[in-house]
Amino acid sequence: MDDHSSPARRRFLQSAGGVLLLKPEIVFGSQANSTVEVGLVGCGGRGNWIAPFFPEHAGARVVAVADVIQSRLESTRDKLHVSPNRAYWGPDAHRELAHSTLDAVVIETPPYFHPAHAASAIAAGKHVFCAKPVAVDVPDSKSFLATGQQAQARHLSFWVDFQSRARPVFQEAVARMTRGDIGKLAMAQIYYYANRPWTDRSTPGMDPGHKRIVNWLGDRVISGDIIVEQNVHVIDMANWYLGAHPLKAVGSGGRTNWAGTKSDTGDSFDHFAVTFWYPNQVHASFSSHQLTGKSADLCVRCFGLNGSADTHYGGLVRLTADDPAKSWNGAEKDDTFTGGCIANIQNFIQSIQSGKPINNAATAVESNLTGILGRTAAYREATVTWDEMMASTEKWEASLKLKW
Repeated sequence: MDDHSSPARRRFLQSAGGVLLLKPEIVFGSQANSTVEVGLVGCGGRGNWIAPFFPEHAGARVVAVADVIQSRLESTRDKLHVSPNRAYWGPDAHRELAHSTLDAVVIETPPYFHPAHAASAIAAGKHVFCAKPVAVDVPDSKSFLATGQQAQARHLSFWVDFQSRARPVFQEAVARMTRGDIGKLAMAQIYYYANRPWTDRSTPGMDPGHKRIVNWLGDRVISGDIIVEQNVHVIDMANWYLGAHPLKAVGSGGRTNWAGTKSDTGDSFDHFAVTFWYPNQVHASFSSHQLTGKSADLCVRCFGLNGSADTHYGGLVRLTADDPAKSWNGAEKDDTFTGGCIANIQNFIQSIQSGKPINNAATAVESNLTGILGRTAAYREATVTWDEMMASTEKWEASLKLKW
C-alpha cells in the first residue's frame, strides 16, 4: 500500500499529543492481582447486553449503575445484583457513579452524552470503556479527544469499543493489504445496509425529554444521525484499511416518509450516498440505508492494481489476488459483534490489572469525524473538505429539559 500513513493523518494523530495506540489483540502478561470493579452508565438495551460480559469473560464485578430513566435503572440493578445504594438516578447520576468507589466506568448512553460522561469519569480518576460513536458534533469530538489525552497523562485506560479491530481475521486482512498483496490501492466500496432499527418506545404520560431519550436512535441530535451512530463501524474499517482519513467528501441523503408506521419517530436520515477522497488519489464510494432488512450487509471492499479485498462485518473476509499465492480465504463468517466486544473488554480489564493503560481515543475520534464529514456533505449536498469540517464550531444542543 502506497504511503500507509499520510501527512494529513500524521498531523491529526500528532494533535492527540502522542496518545498511546495499542493493537486491541494485545493481552498483557501479568497476572491479575485484584478484581476490577466497574460501574455502568446507561441501562438501555446495549448496557444490559454488555454489562454481564465484564464478570463472565473478564472476571470484573459490576458494582454500580446509573441512568436517567428510573424504571430502567431499577430493572438493570436487579439483573446485575447491584446494591440499591449503588444505583444512581437523576441529572447527576453519571457523576455520582464516577465519584463512587470503583475502578472503571462503562459508558453505554446515547452518543450525545459520551463526551460529558467520559470527562466526568476521567476527572474522578476512573478508567473508561465507551461505546461508539464518541460524539455528535465537531466540538465535542475534539473534547472527547482532549479527555483521552487527560486519561493518558493520568495513566488511565481509555477505550472505545470498535469490534472489527479486535478480531484476528480483520487484523490479518489489513496486514496483507499493507504489505501489498493486492497492489497499490485505487478505490474502495463502503456500505451499511440494515433494517429500521427502532420503533416508538415511549410510554403514555412520558415527558418529551425522556421520550426523546428512549427514541434516541431516530433523533439526529442525540444519535448523530445514522452515518455517525451506526455507519461508523464500516467507516472506521475503511480508515483502518486505507491508513488515513478522507481529505474531502461530497454527498446526499434523505429521510423517507414513514407516516402512519411505528417507525415514524425522530428526524434522522434513513439513507446516505457519499463519495470520499482519501490520500494517494484513492476514491471511496459510501452508501447506507435503514429501510429494509432484505440484503442487509456491512461491507468494505478495497480494489488494488493486483487484486481486491472483500470484507464483511460478521461475514466473509477474503483477498483475491492476481498471484494465487497471495489470495487468502480468511473466514466465511466471523463473530465480529460479540467476539470483538468480548476481546475489547478482556484487554481493557487486563490493562487495568497489569497497570499498562491502553488508549485508542485518536483513532476513534478520527473515524467519528469522518462520519461527520460525510454527514455534513450530505446535508449540504456539496463538497466539504476535512479542514472545513474541522473548523466547525457548531454545537448540537438537545435542550431536553428532563423532569425529575
